[in-house]
Amino acid sequence: MYSTKFWLDSFDEFIQNRKPTCIVAPVTYIEDGTFLGRFQLLDLFSLQGATIGGFGLKRPFLCNGANFAYTKSVFNTLNGFKGNTNIASGDDIFLLEKIIKKQPNNVYYLKCEKAIVSTKPQHTWQQLIEQRVRWAAKTSAYNNWFGKVTALIIFLTNFLIILLLLAVLGLFNLKIWVYILVIKLHIDFLLLYKTSAFFNQRRAFKSFLTSFFLYPFLTNYVALRSVIKGYQWKGRTFKK
Repeated sequence: MYSTKFWLDSFDEFIQNRKPTCIVAPVTYIEDGTFLGRFQLLDLFSLQGATIGGFGLKRPFLCNGANFAYTKSVFNTLNGFKGNTNIASGDDIFLLEKIIKKQPNNVYYLKCEKAIVSTKPQHTWQQLIEQRVRWAAKTSAYNNWFGKVTALIIFLTNFLIILLLLAVLGLFNLKIWVYILVIKLHIDFLLLYKTSAFFNQRRAFKSFLTSFFLYPFLTNYVALRSVIKGYQWKGRTFKK
């Protein structure tokens, strides 16, 4: 992971001014010039946009452990990561849920360019799928209903896009599918474009349309895999 020169300064100033218990901060991927890298960037923009939006609606439900801070006292009071040690990932989000439940008014998002942390994307499609399956597998363990509803809406919307195959076969109304597609295209573009502007990484948009049509198939495959099959992570195999 890589941070900006003033990463610590931005956190320090925010802590001095707000006295927070917990801080969620921005994370992005290092650009590598490949389609796979741009695809992951656009995907991460959607997650970061949802994270920022959740805080804007006063219903935070996402964070990224690569840029996540909390006080030692609240960590000890809430018994840290206890209660979810049987799950391969998600320590950051499960802890965030605990803190929100205990001190909802002391959890903040630090929207500052100087606070951005960059990390490396996955190098192969197989690694990306395994990572996304691992992420999806923990969704059922979330306690935040808003996060669960949001995830369900995203899944169902992407599933509707795949109904194009049925539309081509005449088994689904093509006009309805086109309406859904156009609406989703505009929403995705606006969300990702605004988020990419904050991270100053609009170059990823050269792969937007291709990624837009590929994403529903990858998402539904990952969701199915997370339900019926295990996954591998750091050389270990986990069963659902």
